[in-house]
Amino acid sequence: MDKIAVVILNWNGIKLLEQFLPSVIQFSQGATIYVADNASTDDSIRFVQNNFPAIKIIKNSGNHGFAKGYNDALKDVNAEIYALVNSDIEVTENWLKPILKNFDIENKTAIIQPKILDFKNKEYFEYAGAAGGFIDKYGYPFCRGRIFDTIEKDNGQYDDNCEIFWASGACFFIRKRVYDELGGFDESFFAHQEEIDLCWRALNAGHTIKYNSDSVVYHVGGATLQQGNPKKTYLNFRNSLLMMVKNLPKKGLFFIIFFRMILDGIAGIRFLTQGKIKHTLAILHAHFSFYSLSMIYLKKRGNFQIQKYYTIKSVVFIYYIKKLVFFKEIFNRNQNIKN
Repeated sequence: MDKIAVVILNWNGIKLLEQFLPSVIQFSQGATIYVADNASTDDSIRFVQNNFPAIKIIKNSGNHGFAKGYNDALKDVNAEIYALVNSDIEVTENWLKPILKNFDIENKTAIIQPKILDFKNKEYFEYAGAAGGFIDKYGYPFCRGRIFDTIEKDNGQYDDNCEIFWASGACFFIRKRVYDELGGFDESFFAHQEEIDLCWRALNAGHTIKYNSDSVVYHVGGATLQQGNPKKTYLNFRNSLLMMVKNLPKKGLFFIIFFRMILDGIAGIRFLTQGKIKHTLAILHAHFSFYSLSMIYLKKRGNFQIQKYYTIKSVVFIYYIKKLVFFKEIFNRNQNIKN
């Protein structure tokens, strides 16, 4: 069994592979590198075979999205640690060493995220993950270094090694045994928030999730679905509700989901006032889809749910009403984050 496998999920991403594979190969000594292809129709596979013959290729049967794409691919990967890396990630020298050290000395640590900076503006954190993720009581995700659309400059304020609630799927390290124990990603999510769901299930199972700033990567972000894409809005809102049904503690479950849906409605009205009608319709579509799936997801609940899953009660209230837009401001008001 390999110590670590770097697995890059690809779909019609030949240009991204051309740009970013060289850094992965250069700085991933000792790792076995895979490209897991979701039935691309471009020349991605031929390009990798011709230019990087040492890379192992896994051919999935179709474009099954992030969740099933990785679940299918990882059946063919035998390594102690999986490094799941987006095709639009540039890695840096020694990016694997601090992660592997973490896993070696911390048996309870199951998932780790590196520092994720913006490839296009390397002094700033990147939207998808930044310096580690958390959620509020109503399931809204946010990060150290990014709350909603406010992105912080990296001034070393998060140069630490701390526990977090969720790690970004853009660059996601997980022990194979934990991935198998949890059954991998929830395939019905297709894409978006499946990594938060997996992390929540890991926490419910007694595992620990960490952020390690000694490992640094740069992420383009939005290479598959741009932030303004209504499909992304649909998937984020639907999957967030499904994730909550599966993982929230039983006490207050229905009230929290009901209140979250009210907040979603307010978000839909806000989109409407901005002229973003497609996004309002995407939220409505997400809610109707949630109604049809909610009973199925109630049956997916595990035997145990952690009670203290959230850092703050409402990041929406703090951000939009209190006008606190930086994580450190919130942290100073809420001293219940584990460091």
